[in-house]
Amino acid sequence: MLYAINYSPQAAALLRKGQIEIDRFKCPPWPDMIAEAETLRPVAVHFPLRAGPGNLEETADWETVEHFLHTTETAYVNIHLAARAKEMPHLPADRPLEGGERQQVVERLLTDVEAVTRRFGTERVIAENVPWHKDYTPNLYATAQPEVIRTVIENAGCGLLLDISHARISARNMDMDEGAYLRALPVERLRELHFTGLHDWGFILMDHLSVLESDWPWLDWVLEQIRSDGWGQAHMLAFEYGGIGGFFQDHTDEAAILRDVPPMYAKVKTVEALVKR
Repeated sequence: MLYAINYSPQAAALLRKGQIEIDRFKCPPWPDMIAEAETLRPVAVHFPLRAGPGNLEETADWETVEHFLHTTETAYVNIHLAARAKEMPHLPADRPLEGGERQQVVERLLTDVEAVTRRFGTERVIAENVPWHKDYTPNLYATAQPEVIRTVIENAGCGLLLDISHARISARNMDMDEGAYLRALPVERLRELHFTGLHDWGFILMDHLSVLESDWPWLDWVLEQIRSDGWGQAHMLAFEYGGIGGFFQDHTDEAAILRDVPPMYAKVKTVEALVKR
């Protein structure tokens, strides 16, 4: 299993000094950032593609996706499962959906996911679970329902990009057990992992932050499922901490990277060694 971290000047500086080790830098499809990152490590690009509008075939920048698939070490084309309430205003946004209403969300998501799989093949595409927050999200509750995520991924034939923090946020806001929520996802199709710290800001559970003591057990638990419980073999774990501009720039601490990355890298490489036996 490869280990990646969001590219940031702080992570780059620590890597140059030999204070951390990584396999990849994770970057958005930004040419300047990718060029900087590639002077140190290969790059895995994370695309902003989103399933939900229902017209991705006509609106996506396919040329950019194709370009970075061929010029970087990006293994998969990712797409976020995120139908928004304003896109389907006739459906309730704050509760689980069943029957025909749920099927409408599934079909809308599938329309966009299949636009990607037709171009790149089912084995090259991974769909990511998004978080749902009570009273603070543009997304439909149904988008984060494990049953919806499973149905979409199984019907599309693609893989799962499991964002552990997103799953924990959704579970808490849906009053579900976090482990039960994770197990209900199509984990047998797991291809990639994302992990961050999860901080309670009072009005919202916020991810993309440094790792707290309460977060580490969830990473350990997921890695144990991969090792021993029939989950798919993720090719990479990405620590989605740090970056450039806006929120990421304001919440990037070199000391947190130095504290969190070495033990996380060791955990990933231990699982990799055990799985290869």
